[in-house]
Amino acid sequence: MLALVFSQQPSRKWTSIFPIIQILIPTSISFDRCSSRHLFLLPIRSVSTQEIYSCNVEIGYLSRAGKIEAARQLFDKMPVKDVVSWNAIITGYWQNGFLEESKRLFGLTPLRNVVSWNLMVAGCVENERIDEASEYFQKMPKRNTASWNAMISGLVRYDRIEEATRLFEEMPQKNVISYTAMIDGYAQKGEIERARALFDCIPQKNSVSWTVMISGYVENWQFAEARELFNRMPEKNIIAITAMITGYCKEGKMENARSLFEEIQYRDLVSWNAIIAGYAQNGSGEEALKLHSQMLKAGMKPDHSTLISVLTACSSLASLKEGRQTHVHAVINGFESNISVCNTLITMYSKCGSIRDSEIAFGQIDTPDLVSWNTIIAAFALHGRYKKALDLFGEMGLNGIKPDGITFLSVLSACGHAGKVKESMAWFGSMVSDYEITPGAEHYACLVDILSRAGHLEQAYKVIQEMPFEADAGVWGALLSACRVYLNVELGELAAEKIVGLQPQSSGAYVMLSNIYAAAGMWGEVTRVRGLMKEQGVKKQPGYSWMEMGNKVHLFLGGDISHPEIDKIHLELKQIALQMKIMDDIADMVSA
Repeated sequence: MLALVFSQQPSRKWTSIFPIIQILIPTSISFDRCSSRHLFLLPIRSVSTQEIYSCNVEIGYLSRAGKIEAARQLFDKMPVKDVVSWNAIITGYWQNGFLEESKRLFGLTPLRNVVSWNLMVAGCVENERIDEASEYFQKMPKRNTASWNAMISGLVRYDRIEEATRLFEEMPQKNVISYTAMIDGYAQKGEIERARALFDCIPQKNSVSWTVMISGYVENWQFAEARELFNRMPEKNIIAITAMITGYCKEGKMENARSLFEEIQYRDLVSWNAIIAGYAQNGSGEEALKLHSQMLKAGMKPDHSTLISVLTACSSLASLKEGRQTHVHAVINGFESNISVCNTLITMYSKCGSIRDSEIAFGQIDTPDLVSWNTIIAAFALHGRYKKALDLFGEMGLNGIKPDGITFLSVLSACGHAGKVKESMAWFGSMVSDYEITPGAEHYACLVDILSRAGHLEQAYKVIQEMPFEADAGVWGALLSACRVYLNVELGELAAEKIVGLQPQSSGAYVMLSNIYAAAGMWGEVTRVRGLMKEQGVKKQPGYSWMEMGNKVHLFLGGDISHPEIDKIHLELKQIALQMKIMDDIADMVSA
C-alpha cells in the first residue's frame, strides 16, 4: 500500500508524476492541488478501512468531550489518514475554540473535499468570525447546497440579513433548509410579512419550516396568525405545540396554554419550561411551583431556564423556603455559577427579605456583568440601604462597567427610599450630563414620586410639565398618590383626569380621587366619582396579600371568605383588635 506524504519545498521533478498519482489514488477521494506541496510515495504497512474508521470515530468522540489533545495524539499516530480523519481533527479544534489551529491544519491537509470547506465555514461562524467564513465560502472550488445553507445561516445568525438575502437569491438550487433559514432571519428582524411570503413559496414544507414560521408569529406578538397557521399544520410535532404554548402564555391565556400542554404525550424539557415560565410570568407562581415539582417527579432534569422561571415564581410569592430549595437544585445541577441564575437568585432573595443572601449570590459570580450590578444595586435600594447601593455604584465603575438607564433607576429608587430629595435631583442631572443617558418615562416617574412623597407637589408637577414627552399613567399615578397623602385636591383632580384619559378602565385613579374627596369632607364629590365608576363599568380590583406557613403559601383576597380556616382567622383578628383597644384605653388612663 502507498502513503501520501507532502513536502513543503517546491520541486519540479515531482510535478511530472502528478497525473500518475491521481490515477493511483482511489476515485472516491478528491483533493485540492496545492502548488506549494508535492507528493511522495512511500511503502507502509497495510491498514484496514475498519481501523481508519474506528480511529476517525474516536477522534470525533474525544473532540466532542473536550479532549482535543488526546484526539490530536490519536490523529498523529494514525499511519494512514483519509479525508474524514483530517475533517474530524479540523472540526475538533474549532469546536473547542482553537480556530487558528483548525485553519492551519486545513492549509496542510493533502485531502480536501467540499465537506472540508463547509466545515471551515461552519467553524468560522461558530467562533464569531463571519467575515472569515465568507472568505472560505468565496474560495471554495466547488459548492453544494449545504455550502450555501451554511453561509446563509451564518449571515442570518449575525443579523446580516441583506447579505443573506443576496446569497439566497444567487443560490442555484434551494431546498427547504435554505427557505427556513431565511424565514427565521426575517422573523428575527421583525419582517414577518416578508417571512410569510417566503414561507408560502416553499415547494415542499416540513415540520421545521412550519414551526419556524409559527414561532416567528409568536415572537412578533401576532398570535391570531400563529393560531391560524398552527391549525393548518398537517403534522403537529412537539416543537410547534411548544411554540403555541409560549404564544398563549404571552397573551395571558393560560387555560389554552395548559390545554395544549396536557395534549403532549411525551413532554420534553422545552415544553415543561414553556408552561412553567408562562405561569411564573402571569402571576401564578404557586401553579409554576406545582408544575416544577411534577417535572422533577417525572424524572426531568432542570436547566438554567427552568431554574430562572421557578426562582421568579418564588420572588412573586415571597416564598423564601421554596427559593432556597430551588437554589439547592441549581447547585446539584451545576448552575450555581451560571450568571443568569445568580442574577435571578439576587432578586429572589431580595424580594423574600434576605438581602444578606442576595449579597452572597452576587459574590458567587466570577465576573459580574451589567445585569448583575444592576440587580444587586436594585436589591439594596429595595431594602432602603442607600449608602450601600451608592457604594456598589462606585465599585461598578472601578470594575470597568458603564452604568445604563436601569442602573440610574435603581440609584434614584435608593434615594427615594432614603428620602434624599437633593441627592435625587443631583443624580438625575448627572445621568444626563456625566453619562449622556437620556431619561425615560420610568426615570421621570421615579423623580416625581420622590418629590411627591416629600411633599414637593408643585415641583413634581413642574417636572411633569418639562418632560420631553407626554407623561404616562405611571408618572401621573405617582403625583396622584401623593395628592391623597397631602390632600391637594386641585392637583389630585388633574392627575386623576389624566390617568382616566390614558386608562379608562383603571379603578385606581377613581378610588384615590374618591379618597382625596373623602379626606377633604367633599362627600358630594365622593358620590359623584363612585357613580361615574358604576356608569363606566369600572370595578375596583380587590387587594390581596399572602404569607408562607407550613411549606404552603396562603393567599388572602379582599372580601374573600373561601379560606378553610377563615373562622379561626376572624376570631384571632377580633382578639388582636380587642387587645389593641385595651392597650389604647390603658394609655389614655396613664396620660390622664
